[in-house]
Amino acid sequence: MPKASRRKFLGAAAGTAVVAALKPSELFAGKDRSISLPQPSTENTESLMSALRNRKSTRSFSDKPIPGQMLSDLLWAAFGVNRPEFGYRTAPSPKNSQEIEIYLAKADGLYLYDPFLHQLACISSDDIRHFCGTQKFVAKAPLNLIYVADFSRLGNRKEEKKLFYAAADTGFISQNVYLFCAAFGLGTVVRDWINRPVLAKKAKLNKDQRIILAQTIGFPG
Repeated sequence: MPKASRRKFLGAAAGTAVVAALKPSELFAGKDRSISLPQPSTENTESLMSALRNRKSTRSFSDKPIPGQMLSDLLWAAFGVNRPEFGYRTAPSPKNSQEIEIYLAKADGLYLYDPFLHQLACISSDDIRHFCGTQKFVAKAPLNLIYVADFSRLGNRKEEKKLFYAAADTGFISQNVYLFCAAFGLGTVVRDWINRPVLAKKAKLNKDQRIILAQTIGFPG
């Protein structure tokens, strides 16, 4: 999404400091194709307490694709825009830096989630799921989310502080995903067993981007 459009979207009420922090990833520019997602269904009345009771990790998945509406709702729950007038999101970040970007590895390619347009920008048409982790179920499951921190959005903080914030913020987002999956019959597990240099190359990451964790999602097998 062009920088000017993003700032217009946020509106004057967001304030100069907030708008400056929310510069869009350069990866959104010049993509061959984008896929618009259905509008998220945010009025669902599923019980939070029920989702907490049913939250668990799953390591056996069907290869059944995740329907479009469910994928849309999942991404919105993970780190979508829940207060459009300010550009604020469903998970917190330090000084609203919003440094975590969500990549999706699916059978039909690799995508980057644009929360402001609520669409997927195509990075590659290659199936790179088998690069997303060392466990066998990773390549079969229909969806792997890759949580990538853009350290340039965290200013001049020390490296260890940037890693701390990125890890904490990924935890908030991945727990949102866990609760969504528990509420809607999906299985999921967050993972650290990743060959980060290889996956970073496949995802075409730049020097400021770091892979923090990955999360596998699908119907339980």
